[in-house]
Amino acid sequence: MTFGPLAPLPTPVITSVLVANRGEIARRVFRTCKDMGIATVAVFSDPDADAPHVREADAAVRLPGATSADTYLRGDLVIAAAKAAGADAIHPGYGFLSENAEFAQAVIDAGLTWIGPPPSAITAMGSKVNAKELMAAAGVPVLGDIDPASVTAADLPLLIKASAGGGGRGMRIVRDVADLADQVAGAAREAESAFGDPTIFCEPYVERGHHIEVQVMADQYGAIWAVGERECSIQRRHQKVIEEAPSPLVESLGGDLRARLFDAARKAVQAIDYTGAGTVEFLADGSGRFYFLETNTRLQVEHPVTEQTTGLDLVEWQLRVAMGQHLDGGAPPTLGHSIEVRLYAEDPAAGWQPQSGTVHRFSVPQRLEIRVDSGIADGSEISTFYDPMLAKVIGTADTRERAARRLAAALADTVLHGPVTNRDMLVNTLRSKEFLSGDTDTGFIDEVGLDVLAAPLADEADVRLAAVAATLADASRQRAEATTLADLPSGWRNLASGFATRSYWPGAASGAADSIEVRYRNGRRGVELPDDATTFVREARPDGVDVEQDGVRRSLAVSRYGDRVYVDWPGRSVVLTDVPRFIDPSAVQRPGSLLAPMPGSVIRVAVAEGDRVTAGQPLLWLEAMKMEHTITAPADGVVATLAVAAGQQLAVGEVLAVIVDDSEISDTTSEEGLEA
Repeated sequence: MTFGPLAPLPTPVITSVLVANRGEIARRVFRTCKDMGIATVAVFSDPDADAPHVREADAAVRLPGATSADTYLRGDLVIAAAKAAGADAIHPGYGFLSENAEFAQAVIDAGLTWIGPPPSAITAMGSKVNAKELMAAAGVPVLGDIDPASVTAADLPLLIKASAGGGGRGMRIVRDVADLADQVAGAAREAESAFGDPTIFCEPYVERGHHIEVQVMADQYGAIWAVGERECSIQRRHQKVIEEAPSPLVESLGGDLRARLFDAARKAVQAIDYTGAGTVEFLADGSGRFYFLETNTRLQVEHPVTEQTTGLDLVEWQLRVAMGQHLDGGAPPTLGHSIEVRLYAEDPAAGWQPQSGTVHRFSVPQRLEIRVDSGIADGSEISTFYDPMLAKVIGTADTRERAARRLAAALADTVLHGPVTNRDMLVNTLRSKEFLSGDTDTGFIDEVGLDVLAAPLADEADVRLAAVAATLADASRQRAEATTLADLPSGWRNLASGFATRSYWPGAASGAADSIEVRYRNGRRGVELPDDATTFVREARPDGVDVEQDGVRRSLAVSRYGDRVYVDWPGRSVVLTDVPRFIDPSAVQRPGSLLAPMPGSVIRVAVAEGDRVTAGQPLLWLEAMKMEHTITAPADGVVATLAVAAGQQLAVGEVLAVIVDDSEISDTTSEEGLEA
């Protein structure tokens, strides 16, 4: 395809924008469009039919199907939707088609305004291999490439990366040459699934690097702003979790490091005749040496921290540049500090397993300098088809420490009823002495320890208190529902009855741990709690309980959804699951059963029934939310049952396999022999 000019007219007028994306970024672009008096159009897949971004748009067009490949990655359908809804411009957001040069050119060829850089610039940066060659020629420092076919032990450790995309997809660290072939194959599969291109490459892996990026904005007349830098070093599985501006590394080293980063970023975009918003990413070491990683030819997920510290609306400037306007004056200075966390539906303590389900309630307290960019609302369904990010929460203050503490407090007080999230891990990170000291390189999570960072905010005493609150709120609700006379609550008796009992499992999973039992009864002096003698119940309501414990008063909110109970109070949130009085025999799994930890699709199976396996050995691979997840043997044993095959779709909790030890196999064989 031959790429043409950015737009057919030097100063196109934009009156209606279709956002070729979903969730948080669609809502973010809509917000600026509405402020500018520009109409908005949403597109949506079938799982997103009732999503907030669809409800907030002036018009919405369905893209039939559920997967990204059938919907948001179908450029022809997106352009047709824009024309049908009367949009005259398309904003790609991030991900999906945002860095697809063919789509950008197709938008221009359709007579629409493309709110992004020229297709030629996207092409130049679309292949990381080619991009590194261009940057080296432009005088930007780069890391050398390593041919996977010629890797030796001397090259280790190395990093495998997808040439066509980012976001950690298709990325692997290799420390042993024996693992190289499998890791290359896995990275290629993941890259193909996420970007439609299996091309990968290798480069030296910097063990404790700093991920530094420079926000750029360029107009059509040669003016380029370097709009501050960000640090995004705290990552899980090579995906960013916490981002901030300015960079702690750049601030601590000082000197001319910032100026050198800005100069390299301007050289990078000048080399490809860039226009619009973009980000030039670098990997820096602790001494301030840095190397080009990639140029993201789009708006970044973490752009809010730059907006919060510069006062710019980057989406507004994307629109203004697309309409042929000049950048006014120089880039604004950076003031204060801003930190963004990505709130994911995932369980860090369980290997970052993505979660899905209904978000019953989501509410971040409205406080000074706390910004929330969210793709969800009460009642939203978290699908397995897309990225598990729920929202971005951003804290800003005059100093880094104050921004971190402000953000941590807001997160700790957030009401979030639904799938398991990384909220507690984020709070623990923001409050850790390592983070507050600015020690935030890419090895942060491993260095501090996931067991420390993923520890729940609520301790055993908090969980016990939550169970008491859940019990008494339920009892209050039942009394309210059963009251027959105005002044005589149901269950009243002249003499004290025996104690009633309620039991819960801590957490969201049935049978996840030892249950908690709460005994109580209503006596002449109020609620009696024989096992919680220091807890005095001041008031119990169906939606909450006021208690006094060791002289400290607290008010706890209680919310119930089926067999799951959420108890919230300032700084704490506990989820409990009812222990049923009677266990359904059909729900009891055979000992040794390995269950699907998440919904997804089976990519590959590496074992067969009868195979002997060792603890930690890969058994099969699942794809969920565009990432590969390895399912390993929990212990040594034999595969007695293999219940899945490649290509099979799974729901969470489905049996994958049954692993038994040798003695069980021997016992079964002996019994069969006796029966014969």
